[in-house]
Amino acid sequence: MSVTRAVQPALEPKVGRRTAATKYAHPVLLLVGIVLVALNMRACLAAVSPMVVEIQRTFGLSATASGLITTVPVLFQGVGAPLTPRLTRRFGTERVVLGAVLALGAGVLLRVLPSVTALYAGCVVIGVAIAVLNVSMPGLVKREFPQKAAAMTGVYSTTMLVGATMAAALSVPLEHALGGGWQASLGAWSVLALVAAVAWLPQVLKARQERTVAVAVKVPTQAAPAALSKEAGTSPWKSGLAWQISVFMGISSLLVYTLVAWMPTILADHGMPRGEAGLVFAFSNLVQVAGAFLVPLLAGRMTRQRGLALVMAALNGAGVLWLLLAPVSGAWFSATVLGLAQGGSLGLGLAFIVLRTDSVLGAARLGGMSQAVGYLVAAAGPVGAGALHQLTGGWDATLLVLLVLAAVAAVAGWGAGRNRTV
Repeated sequence: MSVTRAVQPALEPKVGRRTAATKYAHPVLLLVGIVLVALNMRACLAAVSPMVVEIQRTFGLSATASGLITTVPVLFQGVGAPLTPRLTRRFGTERVVLGAVLALGAGVLLRVLPSVTALYAGCVVIGVAIAVLNVSMPGLVKREFPQKAAAMTGVYSTTMLVGATMAAALSVPLEHALGGGWQASLGAWSVLALVAAVAWLPQVLKARQERTVAVAVKVPTQAAPAALSKEAGTSPWKSGLAWQISVFMGISSLLVYTLVAWMPTILADHGMPRGEAGLVFAFSNLVQVAGAFLVPLLAGRMTRQRGLALVMAALNGAGVLWLLLAPVSGAWFSATVLGLAQGGSLGLGLAFIVLRTDSVLGAARLGGMSQAVGYLVAAAGPVGAGALHQLTGGWDATLLVLLVLAAVAAVAGWGAGRNRTV
């Protein structure tokens, strides 16, 4: 590694950030870019849930195989997450984000081709692309908004859930409006990815200008060892705190993705009309927005977040319990409680990444680890729920397992909420 590259992260706050490079990327453009990228990160997954039954009929899939439509992207989010810090160091965060958004759009289109192979291949591409964005974005937010990282994490996580809500609510209407079945409805979300990619281009131009300015600055050679030492750092994989954060994120994500995959089906199997089940699911996603925005703000004002983590786990447990006891009559109540819990858990998990690290590189490494572990755990949710349903003929066993996991999340969140850094 050259001396200039070794110290470049240290130079970033001083060089080009608010000078020549700002003519390429006004802070408003940065915020717009972040929002549009975040809108894509859940939309293409949430859009699938109301379409699962139709996809199942088209290809003759079993309940377990249908669960893989949601599981495969989640699994590959876990597989792709550890690779992202290396990609961002090699190519720069801005270019990596642009490539990931374009890949996401391509995966959305691949998924709707008339082939089971293409369906699952598209899910793989989508999963890897989201993994890269999941790990890149918290570090970018920490770097660009160092004094408001927790608040901006709330904006970022809220926007992700707004995208999911839009997708859940619009999937069936888009199917009717476009007249092309589930393929047209799901494929339409590639347009949102293209819009985000165009909006992100100013950030790539800004980063190129900053690199040019940084190369022009003469750096003393004695600065290199300190920079290299800081870059080497301590691996989060050896930290108990990092593992607690990872388990909290993993179980929280498992609860989210299991219900993203199956909540409308659970309600429909208990007699609720399919259209109403989709509305309940969309409402739950809408309520997540409030949790995702408010919880990171609260977390940023606390030195410890143990109580907050316990509340999120308790709300998850209460929502699942009510879904078990009164799936139809209590559907709207369950949707409200689960929405608050799931949105808040997502926001808190992302806030842990910026609050439990003291550098951009540390945030990237913790993000890579926690999201690798987290999404590998979460991947078991949708397919496991489908398999349990197929084995037992009902949803009670699945919901009981989710209750137990909510208790495990409470224990992990209690440890993750300590006032320490990884």
